[in-house]
Amino acid sequence: MSRDTHLTGVERRFDTDQVIVTKTDLKGRITYANDIFQTMSNVTEKQCLGQPHSFIRHPDMPRCVFKLFWETIQGGHEIFAYVINRATNGDHYWVYAHVTPSFNDNGDIVGFHSNRRKPDANILNNEVIPLYAALREEETRHDNAKQGLAASTDKLNGHLAGLGLEYDEFICTLGQGLRRGYR
Repeated sequence: MSRDTHLTGVERRFDTDQVIVTKTDLKGRITYANDIFQTMSNVTEKQCLGQPHSFIRHPDMPRCVFKLFWETIQGGHEIFAYVINRATNGDHYWVYAHVTPSFNDNGDIVGFHSNRRKPDANILNNEVIPLYAALREEETRHDNAKQGLAASTDKLNGHLAGLGLEYDEFICTLGQGLRRGYR
C-alpha cells in the first residue's frame, strides 16, 4: 500500500445511515473492512486486508489523539473520537469513531472493532478542527517527534483539565457550548 502523503483537498462524504466498519488484530492490521470503508478509503478488500489501519492516517490527525486511542483500547475500554482519514488517492474524510476491544472467552483482548458514522459538521468546524489544528501545531513546533507528541499530549490534557472533564466526557459534550481556548 502506498504511503504517499499527497493530499487533494477533496472531502469525501458518506450518508448518515451508512456505517464504516473495520476489525483489526492486536497490532492494528485490518482483518475485516466493509464496502463503505473500501469506498471511502479508495481500496479493494484485497488491498486493505492485512494492512496496518494506519495506512489511512491523515497528516492533520494529531498523534496525541491516536496515543490516547491506543492506550484506551489496549486497556480494555471503548473510546469515541473524531478522526480525519486519508483515502489512497489523497482525498480525505471525517468520521465519528467508536472503537472497542474484542475479547475471547477467557477475557483476553484478541482484536479491535470500529464503527464510524458521519460526524456533525458544526461540531467538526467549531470544535474539533480548531482543537486538532492547535494540537498539530504544538506537535510540529518541536524538532523531535517524541517531544512534539509529549507537548501535544500535555496541551490536550491541559485543555481537558481546564474544562474539568475527562476525554470521554469532553467528546460527549461537544456541541453543547463548552469550550475552547485551544491556543
